[in-house]
Amino acid sequence: MPLLDDNFNDYFEQPKEEPAADKPQEETPEQREEREIKEATIERRYNRVKWAIGIFVTLMTLLLVFWLWQRYFHPYIEGEECGYVETVTNQGMLFKTYEGKMMSEKILPDTVRRYYSDFLFTIQDDSVARRVMRNAGTGKRVRLSYVEYKGRLPWRGETKRIVTAVELDTIP
Repeated sequence: MPLLDDNFNDYFEQPKEEPAADKPQEETPEQREEREIKEATIERRYNRVKWAIGIFVTLMTLLLVFWLWQRYFHPYIEGEECGYVETVTNQGMLFKTYEGKMMSEKILPDTVRRYYSDFLFTIQDDSVARRVMRNAGTGKRVRLSYVEYKGRLPWRGETKRIVTAVELDTIP
């Protein structure tokens, strides 16, 4: 029952025509075809909230994958460092890697004195590790080519720097 029903006929409303109950309603072939198609069709309603959540989750997953790739698998720095190798050790409990320490030699721009600093690195390749071990403690100056990542993974060693090649430095 409507809230504002005043039991008076409205002059602007047209009376509803009810189909006669005694006369069956005939449908045309087009109406019958439309009805059959409508009965056979499964209505799928896409919920916009679920769709939006799906897109949000997909975008967050892609951003996470990109961040992980950028941090752990894409080199941040590729460079070379010259100096004197002090030690190289094979260490690790689960993942054995070669860890090394080199005394890096740099010249300060405002003086003629040389500045020495420690350069810690990891070697994954056995052949490169053997060549670095041969030069460790000999006083020969070496040039190490390395890649550095933003993050450290356990199977890559203790440092973010991974040495990829070594050669003797002939420049004094």
